[in-house]
Amino acid sequence: MTDLGARLKEARLAKGLSLEDLQEVTKIQKRYLVGIEEGNYSIMPGSFYVRAFIKQYAEAVGLDPEEVLSSYQQDIPGVKQEEVAQAYTQNTRRRRITPRSSNKILEMMPMIIAALFIVVIIVFSWYLYQQKAANKVPSEEGEVGSEVLIDKNKDVTDNKGQEEPEDEGKAEESQPEEEEEPVEEIKQVVTQTTVNGLDVLFDVTNTTELKIHVEIAQQSSWVAFRNTQGIDNLGKEYFQGETVEYDATADGYVRIRLGRQTAVKVFVNDEEITSPSNEYTQNYIIQLAQQ
Repeated sequence: MTDLGARLKEARLAKGLSLEDLQEVTKIQKRYLVGIEEGNYSIMPGSFYVRAFIKQYAEAVGLDPEEVLSSYQQDIPGVKQEEVAQAYTQNTRRRRITPRSSNKILEMMPMIIAALFIVVIIVFSWYLYQQKAANKVPSEEGEVGSEVLIDKNKDVTDNKGQEEPEDEGKAEESQPEEEEEPVEEIKQVVTQTTVNGLDVLFDVTNTTELKIHVEIAQQSSWVAFRNTQGIDNLGKEYFQGETVEYDATADGYVRIRLGRQTAVKVFVNDEEITSPSNEYTQNYIIQLAQQ
């Protein structure tokens, strides 16, 4: 085992990652990861991939990839000229493809602008129509209202002095009832209590539910749930756009294992929680506080 392999393996173990976990995070085959730790680069597909795999390995275990490559340059085989040429050729082909898509967009721009112009005209015409309709309705209502007012005044004049004394009793009965004051809703409180290495503890109060929602906001991350009996559930790698739901209400406790905490958002009963730690791998321990 080389000094470079020993350092990478030590950082991996410090993160609590197995080779299988690291394979899930980096997408590098386990046999190549073993080869990096043992300094056996002959099994690699090429020198160019040796540097790329070492860089991914270092990043996954929280090391600075550039510093690792610079410090152990003598242990890493040099990149052959033909591999560099192959990588350059692939990049050149990609650059040639890009202008074609840009030209298509430029060709479609006049059509897009014309469509937007038509939409603006339609919206503006609809707005003017609504304004005319709104101005017409009040005037008609005013005319009808004036006629009704005149008729009511005639009725009052004709029936003046003929009111019955029972109206006073009816007026007293029609007094509005007092409105009940709204009951103030008690909101849950999530308190981050302790940070211990990879573990961050949260206490949840003012609720009896413990429903967890995890969103993968970018790239990918390993997500696993563990209850008080030590049983893991739903443990696997999830990718950007995916969500995970877990109901820990019955147990009142859950430990969430996050392989890349910066890539995920964690919610407790629809309230987002975050960790003050910048560790790459993190354990969120959430429990209902005793009340």
